[in-house]
Amino acid sequence: MGEGENQMKAIDVVKLARHTKRPTTLDYIKFMVTEFLEFHGDRRFCDDLAVVGGIGFLDDIPVTIIGHQKGRNVKEHMKRNFGMAHPEGYRKAMRLMEEAERFGRPVINLIDTPGAYPGIGAEERGQAEAIASNLYKMSTLKTPIISVITGEGGSGGALALGLADRVYMLSNTIYSVISPEGCASILWRDAGKADEAAEALKLTAPHLYEKEVIDKIIEEPGKGAHEDYETTAKRLKTALVSGLKELLALEVEILLEQRYQKYRQIGVFSEPPEDQ
Repeated sequence: MGEGENQMKAIDVVKLARHTKRPTTLDYIKFMVTEFLEFHGDRRFCDDLAVVGGIGFLDDIPVTIIGHQKGRNVKEHMKRNFGMAHPEGYRKAMRLMEEAERFGRPVINLIDTPGAYPGIGAEERGQAEAIASNLYKMSTLKTPIISVITGEGGSGGALALGLADRVYMLSNTIYSVISPEGCASILWRDAGKADEAAEALKLTAPHLYEKEVIDKIIEEPGKGAHEDYETTAKRLKTALVSGLKELLALEVEILLEQRYQKYRQIGVFSEPPEDQ
């Protein structure tokens, strides 16, 4: 998407969403947040470096900001586990969100992950439970939440930070229950048909905006966010500040009711004909 959006195929957007030079959560924090203080650890097991988070100021608004963190070379990828969080990463995120609720700070989540880490250790330590607990907590969190897809929004690993009052996507990003390669492997037993799967999944920002899964598309400069970190961060910050001011003006009861209705209205329900 971005410039030339209508000519781009879904698989091309997938490639841009995965571009190794895209801004990371820490890059956005550098350009958007002042007086940032990073927090570490889930207070149960360890500090998962695939998820970073802390507190700071977005203009004059005190915020808690959390996000997936990828690397740009082999060493960084290994350190950050390619942005695939273990349960500890999601429990760290929950710890920060609960602290934000106590102090009345809004929460900003930046999502960029191929999915939650599926390793044996992660499953043994309760990966599914950690994701489910985050979803439950976010559904009732008594402070505004804005989540932004900044790269890949993959499966439950993305959704664990994605249940929010407002969900934004940068224009060259994706948000899907499964990767195109994974979908193609299941449907056609051929990962080489990922381009067909990408089209079928409707995982790009315009498709998701049309279906009211997301609330805003933030246009990236030039050929993508990887070309201009500062301009991308400036556009994202403008959208975040505007959204937070609207949400902070709401009473907590109204905020929670609107969040509930937002997710109740996603999707389509229909009854089968009576003769079936």
